[in-house]
Amino acid sequence: MEKLKGPAVGCSMATCGWRALLLPQLNRQSLYVYGSEVAVEKECVRQLESGVFVIHPFSLMRSYYILCMMAITFLNLIGIPMEIAFLDVNSGLVWEGFNVFSDTLFLIDVALNFRMGIITEDSEEAILDIKRIRVNYLRTWFIPDVIAAFPIGYILLFATNKMMRILMFVRILSLIRLARVSRLVRFFNEVEKVSNANLEVVRLFLRILSLFMMIFLLCHWNGCIHDCEVLLGVFRALSQMIALSYGSMDAPTNYVEMWIVMVSMVSGCLMYTVLVANATAMIVNVDPASKEYKSKMSRLEHYMTFMKLPPELQLRINNYYQARYGGKWFDDKDVMNTVSSALKEEILTVMCSRLLRNVPMFQDKEENFISAVLLKLEYEVFQEADVIVRQNVPGDRMFFIDHGQVLMETDSYERELCDGDFFGETCVLTKGKHLATVKALTDCQCFSLSHDDLRDTLESFPDVKKDLDKLVQLNLEEELV
Repeated sequence: MEKLKGPAVGCSMATCGWRALLLPQLNRQSLYVYGSEVAVEKECVRQLESGVFVIHPFSLMRSYYILCMMAITFLNLIGIPMEIAFLDVNSGLVWEGFNVFSDTLFLIDVALNFRMGIITEDSEEAILDIKRIRVNYLRTWFIPDVIAAFPIGYILLFATNKMMRILMFVRILSLIRLARVSRLVRFFNEVEKVSNANLEVVRLFLRILSLFMMIFLLCHWNGCIHDCEVLLGVFRALSQMIALSYGSMDAPTNYVEMWIVMVSMVSGCLMYTVLVANATAMIVNVDPASKEYKSKMSRLEHYMTFMKLPPELQLRINNYYQARYGGKWFDDKDVMNTVSSALKEEILTVMCSRLLRNVPMFQDKEENFISAVLLKLEYEVFQEADVIVRQNVPGDRMFFIDHGQVLMETDSYERELCDGDFFGETCVLTKGKHLATVKALTDCQCFSLSHDDLRDTLESFPDVKKDLDKLVQLNLEEELV
C-alpha cells in the first residue's frame, strides 16, 4: 500500500498492520472527492480515531474485494443455468464445493455490507458511521442481497438421498441466485468509483465490458433453456435472438417451444436496443472536441461559400484554423476564465515567463509585476507569409514569439527572429510607429501585449512605471521596432 501520512499520524502496513488495508488510498477519485492529498490524509486520521471496524470505500481492501466478488458473481451467473439444465442430482464434489464456497462468500458479503463505508455523489466525505451505514443498507440492497445469497448449496449438500426427490424443486429455486446479476451491475459501478486510472477511459471501458458480459449472459441463459448440448443450445438461442432462423431445420412443434422461441426473439430485440443505444452514446461521447471542430469548420465552409470568397483565401482560412486549433475545438479564454487565479498564473508562467525575461525592460523586475503582466498576454497565431506589422504604421502592441520564425525588414537591413525573440517594444511603450515590417516565414504562435494593458498594470507598480517612463524619455538610439 502506498504510504499515507496524516497531519499527526503516519500509517502504512509496517505501522498499522492489517488496519492499513481499511484506509483510503490516494487515487484520482479520492482526490476528486476530498480535493487534496492533505484532505485524504486527514480522512485516514479520522477513520483511525473512530476506532471501529469500517472498510473505507477508497481502501485497498475494498478494491480487491470488489474485483473478487465480480469474478465469483460472473462465474455463478454462468454456472447456475448450466447446473439446472444439464447436471443431474449428483452433480459432483467439485460443483457442490463451488456452490457452497459461493454461498459462503455471498453470506459473508451481506454481513460485510454492514461495515462497508459509503460515498455518495453529493457527499464531501465518506460515511463511516455504523448506524447510518446499517440504515442505508437495510433501505437499499439488503433484501435483494439476502435473496441472492439464499444458501441452496448448503441445502443440497446436507440433503439425504430420500430427500432428493422432495428437494428437486430446490434446483428450480436455484434460479433465485440469478438475482446476483444485480450485484454484478453494482460492482461495476463501484469499480468506476474507486478506479485510479483515467476516469473517462475507465468508464468507457467498463461500459463496453459490462455490455458484452450482459449480452453473453443473456445468450448463455437462453441456450440453457433449450435443454440440449451446451454449444448447440447457445447456437440455437443466438440464432433466434438475431432473428436469422430457429437454429435448426425444424420449426417449434408445441406451445412450450413456441414460447421459448418468442422469448428468445423478444430478448434479442431488447439486446439489440441496448446495444445500439449504448454504442450510439459511446460514439457521441468520444472526442467531443474533434466533433465540435468539424461542426465549426462545416459552418465556416457554408459562410465562405455564401460570401463567394476566392479559393485561395478559403484555403488560407482553413489552414489558419488547423494551425490555431490543431483539429480540436476549444475556447482558450473560457478555459482560463474557469480555472482559479493561482492556476491561471501558473499556466501562463510555464508558457510565457521565459519570453518576458528575454526583454531587457522586463529583466530584473519584481515577480509580482511579471505575474501581473502575464495575465494580460493574448495568444495569437500567424500563417506563413502573413505580414504581422508594417513599417511606419502606428501600433500599440509588442509580440513575443513562442514558436515560429519571422523576417524583420527595414530599408537598410533584414533580420530573422525565432523562438524566444520579440519585436514591437517601442509601440507598447509609446504607441508610436513600427520601425520595420515583420513577415512570418513559418506558422507562428505568438503572445501579444497591448499598450493599454501594460499601462493598467503599471498603475499598481509605481516604481516600475517610473523606470519605464525614464526609458521612454531617454529615447534610446538603438534600432528598436
